[in-house]
Amino acid sequence: MRWQQISVALLLLALLAVPASAQGVKYLYGNPELSATIAGTNQFAPGAETALTVNIANSGVNTIKMVGSTIVTPDDQPSTAKLATAALKSEGTPFTVKTDPQFLSDITGGASRAATFNVKVADSAEPGTYVLPLEVTYTYLQDAEDLGDTLRYNYQKKTATLPLTVRVTPDLRVEVLDVRSESLNVGTEGYVSMTLKNVGSDSAQNAIAKIARNGASPLIPTDGNAYLGTFEPGETVDVRFKVSVADTAEPQSYPLDVSIAYEDYEGKAVTSRATTIGIPVGGKIAFEVVSPKATLYQGQKSILEVVYRNAGAATVYNAQARISAVDPFTSSDDTAYLGDLAPGETATARFEVNVDGAGTLKEYGIDSEIRYRDNLDNSKISDTMKVRVALEQRQGTIFTNPVFLVAVLAVIIGAGYYIFVYRKKRR
Repeated sequence: MRWQQISVALLLLALLAVPASAQGVKYLYGNPELSATIAGTNQFAPGAETALTVNIANSGVNTIKMVGSTIVTPDDQPSTAKLATAALKSEGTPFTVKTDPQFLSDITGGASRAATFNVKVADSAEPGTYVLPLEVTYTYLQDAEDLGDTLRYNYQKKTATLPLTVRVTPDLRVEVLDVRSESLNVGTEGYVSMTLKNVGSDSAQNAIAKIARNGASPLIPTDGNAYLGTFEPGETVDVRFKVSVADTAEPQSYPLDVSIAYEDYEGKAVTSRATTIGIPVGGKIAFEVVSPKATLYQGQKSILEVVYRNAGAATVYNAQARISAVDPFTSSDDTAYLGDLAPGETATARFEVNVDGAGTLKEYGIDSEIRYRDNLDNSKISDTMKVRVALEQRQGTIFTNPVFLVAVLAVIIGAGYYIFVYRKKRR
């Protein structure tokens, strides 16, 4: 019984000792110490647009700490930057900040927060070093006044301006001063000539001018590189490329991308930003049959005359017309030479055609096409055209047949000549 009383007494003494051992903590001195660094590279080319990430670190410490049983511990520490926001400024620099101030929340001593800003470098930015001010606004606990069983907090608001050093690097920027197209028509191949100028600040070594297809544009480079060598700032060069045009294009202007691949000031292989230009494309090379419907007769051999016109927008060379004779027509001479045809010019082709005597009397469409060479000596074939031919039966007897009449006339002329010679000899 006595031991039980002793145990209870000891337990009561332990409970009474707990409040006496509780210690409050109070920091007398300390404040936030902020610094900022750029995550990743701080070098940017003119015209670049990038997401610039900045790390804001708080190196503030609390130098004097008080501990006591009668001290009430404040909720915040003097070294904490509370409710911090960061705003990136760019006045007086070739940079444009497209992001509003970023909320960072609290930054305790020894911690950091990250903020990301969308930044655009002006196309005309001169190479060099620039400083972007980062303004961080926050509040901090200046002191906590002990009123016995309560604390009165005194907060101060502060804005710290943290410098961020960025660098604009030299670059090459290409400007297209003049564009000329040659023999560039729908469905053909032609040339694109242009005058390029280096409007950047970098002296390019082993420079190569390039053209590239822009998205789904019908302009497709077939010879898209031109070696320039050294391409100095302010220098201009003339280049020429070969380009093909898809058959699906229309006569209008289409985009084409121009860029320069080169070795920069550090000897690195880089490519300039592409410049998009418009290239005019002429209409498709086309032909049409302009001769009226021809008439052929059953069972006879005839000459089929067809007049073709160059209905396109470019001159064709060494054109040859061809027909595809089908029943009831046959031909051993189905090709005719037309020569060179400028837009709007016509030429007549003559084909020898045999007609089956059992052919149906009606109108037929004989397929025809033209093989030609374009301005770059590429061999091309036109779309198929229809030559209209009416098959009829010749009216009249044998005496009205032109072949028979020609034969009779020949006999009469021969007989007359014989009689004339015979009478002359008898005299």
